[in-house]
Amino acid sequence: MASTLPRDASRLGELDALLFDLDGVLTPTAEVHMRAWSRLFNDWFDAHGLAPYTDADYFEHVDGRPRYDGVRAMLAARGVELPEGTDDDSPDAETVRGLGNRKNAVFAAELDENGVEPYPGSIEFLDRAIALGVAVAVVSSSRNAVPVLVAAGLRDRFDVIVDGAVAAAEGIAGKPAPDTYLEGARRLGLTAADCVVVEDATSGVEAGRAGSFGLVLGVDRGTGRDALLRSGADVVVDDLQEVVAALGSARASSSPDPASTSTSTETASTDTTSTETAEAQP
Repeated sequence: MASTLPRDASRLGELDALLFDLDGVLTPTAEVHMRAWSRLFNDWFDAHGLAPYTDADYFEHVDGRPRYDGVRAMLAARGVELPEGTDDDSPDAETVRGLGNRKNAVFAAELDENGVEPYPGSIEFLDRAIALGVAVAVVSSSRNAVPVLVAAGLRDRFDVIVDGAVAAAEGIAGKPAPDTYLEGARRLGLTAADCVVVEDATSGVEAGRAGSFGLVLGVDRGTGRDALLRSGADVVVDDLQEVVAALGSARASSSPDPASTSTSTETASTDTTSTETAEAQP
């Protein structure tokens, strides 16, 4: 059982699933998000006579959080409180959700203009896991997970995607709460103890630790090794290529039970429909 395994990289060769954050783990969309947040807040802060927005602000208040939570936290850090507004607020609205929608428009423009290439080490790790029969899912706070996966050429690798659109549509609490990761495990037909959470943000690492997952694997893309370890990561790497070998050359588990496989397949089919439906949400 997972509880008997050491909490180190060797656990990667035994656990049944990998739950990947997207931005900063599979794709460098964190850089696109950072540019979009910077454009949003620097323009808005300048217009309202507030201290300039910095990269440190991004990592402390925004990184890994659902979009509206990030807006709310960043405004609070400057002592600003705005009306909440609604999801369909105009990007010009002076509300939390209006600013969040403005950020999303800026992000979409950045993605269209520049595209995104996945991290080579992450693709090596992902494809090795899939070849070994490890289940995989994306669990992202972003409501843009599907278009980012499409832009990066990764959409076909994932039947299960729990993103910000799904969380909003189904009332699932976002990171640092563990709920979206727990939902990802559930949709794979597994328990938290069966799964590895792969994260680059402290809020996501905290979610993995709070959910009692089998392993929390941190990827340091700028947050800092010590910060990820303090937040609850069991292992921290600079690139997932470092732990490809830890996946092993064969899985120790026996062939899955046919009834279980059938249930998992049906769940995956339902999940894809749910994700595509959620994409249509505001």
